[in-house]
Amino acid sequence: MKQVICTTLLVETSPQGLPLGAACIASAIKSNVRTAGKFAVELQDFSLEDAALCRLQTDAQKADYIARALVQNGAPAAICFSVYVWNHKLLEAVSRKVKNLSPSVICIAGGPEVTANPVAFTQFDYTIAGQGEGAVPELLDELFLQEDSRHAPIPGVYVHKMLRQVQQENGEQLNDSDAPQTVVRACPLSSELISSPYLDGTLDPQKYGGALWELARGCPFKCSYCYESKGEQKIAYFPLERLEKEIELFARKKIPQVFVLDPTYNANKKRAVDMLRMIAKKAPGMFFYFEARAEFIDRELARAFATIPCALQIGLQSADPAVLKNVHRTLDKKLFTRNIGFLNDAGVIFGFDLIFGLPGDTYAGFCRSIDFALGLYPNNLELFCLSVLPGTTLHDDAAGFGLEWEQEPPYHVLRTPQFSAPDLAKAEKLAKAVNLFYNDGRAVPWFNTILFPLNIKPSRFFEEFVRFTDASSPSHTGQDKTERLQIDFVRKLYRERHLEKMLTAAEDIIIMNNALSRCTADGTESTFNLRYHPDDIMSEYAMDVAFFSQNCGKQTCRVRVFSGKNGVDWRLV
Repeated sequence: MKQVICTTLLVETSPQGLPLGAACIASAIKSNVRTAGKFAVELQDFSLEDAALCRLQTDAQKADYIARALVQNGAPAAICFSVYVWNHKLLEAVSRKVKNLSPSVICIAGGPEVTANPVAFTQFDYTIAGQGEGAVPELLDELFLQEDSRHAPIPGVYVHKMLRQVQQENGEQLNDSDAPQTVVRACPLSSELISSPYLDGTLDPQKYGGALWELARGCPFKCSYCYESKGEQKIAYFPLERLEKEIELFARKKIPQVFVLDPTYNANKKRAVDMLRMIAKKAPGMFFYFEARAEFIDRELARAFATIPCALQIGLQSADPAVLKNVHRTLDKKLFTRNIGFLNDAGVIFGFDLIFGLPGDTYAGFCRSIDFALGLYPNNLELFCLSVLPGTTLHDDAAGFGLEWEQEPPYHVLRTPQFSAPDLAKAEKLAKAVNLFYNDGRAVPWFNTILFPLNIKPSRFFEEFVRFTDASSPSHTGQDKTERLQIDFVRKLYRERHLEKMLTAAEDIIIMNNALSRCTADGTESTFNLRYHPDDIMSEYAMDVAFFSQNCGKQTCRVRVFSGKNGVDWRLV
């Protein structure tokens, strides 16, 4: 029986980095009527965190290691590569090395990077544009199982044997300009016919500490920076029967977390609520991460999210409707604010994404987006540089907007007419400051409370934090050091603005809330000294630092924060 390996290179071994694409192809080969039982199919993934790869210094050494591992037990008939932005170059080098070691191996590549420009990936024998669950088994059938070699072209399959020969003879290399005007994609299977790599044993979520759970494919929106901008505009939902079996499997495996792979989980409210009820019933205690659109959130849905342990990530991208219009998005700020209020009222954890470098945006506009976002109390704020991804509508429109960007992964924008290279560098520093102080520092419970007496906007606060860290060059690895950095910076700002009388209260608020956040997040217990009683610090009066510091009596005490029977608790030691 001929062997087929499905492989990919992961950034890390984690639920988010799980090799779902490669696993789906492996599962399809096992279940497709053309190929079922006719190939020995193996899923073999690699991670940049693997000890063996970490020891290697260069990409060439890593590619050589992976290639040799793929053929160490004998040359397989074919290797199917799952290609993304982060592994694009390395996997091309792996394929080239595999062909040098074992010329008979057929190398096939697919994924969003390949779909964008399938003829540019000439280090593979075949490339697949679009979803591969139907096209790959059909290609394997024709390559290895059919005697008649005269076949009609398979939609979405691009042949590169002749292209490579021509290149070698002429010393040429294909580039983006050689992309076909219209990429023909593989015919997608209906969701009922796509087999589950979890249910057939191809993918074990325990290995990765959790699961990527695919609920649907396609997106009703056309955000131009996203691969979905040229994908299926309709949503194809996986059958509820399949999803119920998968969640039961996750519960049996006792995995701690699930990342839901659905770009707009709440596009269909009834289905979203029904799924949350099923999760609450089948997997109580398991933590879920969702992507959601704020405009579709109402009070009922917010309360439904609150019934399970979960967090929502919401793509705000910019708080400027004119900027969002350039990338085919809309924003009603009043509606957005109201709906996020429903999440806060229900106690749902949520975070926002913002992109800097969008066409038409400026550094000042990006700062205003930060101010708007942090005014809504998100649990995290993820700030990204715009990537002009091949195969997206933005890639087609970029020249018209005057964008300049990297021509190699990760395709970051370098400058725009409104956002200069120095301003992008400033935005990058601001993004790192927010991540360190707000996200890693778990500052959401106290950030706006501490900020209010300073009478400055969040973006200005973080600009000053950038200057503070640049001047002091602090070492801030580990939660304790991050907290020390937070306190040192707040102390500096309060003293500069003659707010010394509030400093003790501000510091205690930070220390107490950080201890509770650490214990809630990962069970870390701690003992520390305070100048105010913890009951007072956690009262509503502490939300106004000026009032609290003037009216609350000090009480020096030592406090223990711990995980109790009813959740995180504290007591005086």
